Amino acid sequence: MEFDKKGIALGSTAEDLKSRKRFITDFYANWIIANPTKHIYNNSLKSFIEVKFLSIQETASKAAIRYKSTLSVVYLTEILEKAKTVGTPQEPKKDNEKQKRFSKIYIMEYEKANFGKIKLTVGELRGSGQKIQYCITAIEND
Repeated sequence: MEFDKKGIALGSTAEDLKSRKRFITDFYANWIIANPTKHIYNNSLKSFIEVKFLSIQETASKAAIRYKSTLSVVYLTEILEKAKTVGTPQEPKKDNEKQKRFSKIYIMEYEKANFGKIKLTVGELRGSGQKIQYCITAIEND
């Protein structure tokens, strides 16, 4: 297996995918240690975005598929803080079990210098209105 300087697997084998998932979950574990409140204020939403187990689970399963998406996760704090909403909030997907707890889904983007666009999906919990980071992936434009 070949790795970049951050320790992210570069290939597309099942072993590379597994390695990237592990990288993402380890990154989140360290992020939570450094950010015990597990939330960052986002100016576009004018609200805190919470990082929960679902955030880690969904991002690890989606972002691990492509190297660039895995790499985008290392900018987590910056993304949560600076991403801007795109369009109007969407209805959660009816056939998605994980999205049933949300009343709205916000699609957000962050343009990272020397990297490109990163997509942040945020769900708003029914009842409490709490904003939960759902998924982070790179928007490929190459």
